[in-house]
Amino acid sequence: MDSTNIELPGSLISAVEVDGETISVRFEPAYLIKMMTGSAERTRWRQSGALVFDGAELADDEPLPELPAECLGGDVGENVYTYRDMVPVPLESRGHVHCAIKTANGNVRISGTALRLVMDDVPKYIEHLRPE
Repeated sequence: MDSTNIELPGSLISAVEVDGETISVRFEPAYLIKMMTGSAERTRWRQSGALVFDGAELADDEPLPELPAECLGGDVGENVYTYRDMVPVPLESRGHVHCAIKTANGNVRISGTALRLVMDDVPKYIEHLRPE
């Protein structure tokens, strides 16, 4: 099976947009890693998009970091699954969803009842990643 993931470390968080109970974490760009079954090689791509949380709230104990900022990694969770330092593409889930994403100057922590990944346009190829 082929798979695509957003690689959180190195992706750029441009904004966190709050609209009532909808919170969007905007990536401009996000860096994607595409893998093909049976191949040791991977490819890196860039594409802008957003993690959109519904029924959401920001963590009370921590202010949002100054943005834009480079993402250093973190967790994105949906129900019983936690994705560390990556986000699968596509992603859409209902239930208990959350994120704890790190930047050099603070964290973005959100919890909610639904999550979807919305990507813009088409991904742009950057490079092949060959095993050493």
